[in-house]
Amino acid sequence: MSKLNITVCMGSSCFARGNASNLEFIENYIKENGLEADIDLAGSRCEGKCVTGPNVIINGIEYTEVDEKKLKQTLDELVKVK
Repeated sequence: MSKLNITVCMGSSCFARGNASNLEFIENYIKENGLEADIDLAGSRCEGKCVTGPNVIINGIEYTEVDEKKLKQTLDELVKVK
């Protein structure tokens, strides 16, 4: 697996619409799966795409209307966690 770069939009709209809990989910996912060396996690200011939020960018691909289920499915696929 190549290193994943995850950017969580921390603009007030995305944050209020779910990225506060999405960020916590990602942090826990990284710890539980021992992926600290394989994932760079960062926050960003508002990306100006509030209408499709909450938004998370993984390796340059923007994921919209993200929730924990969608995050788990996407991360499992990208890191091949069984």
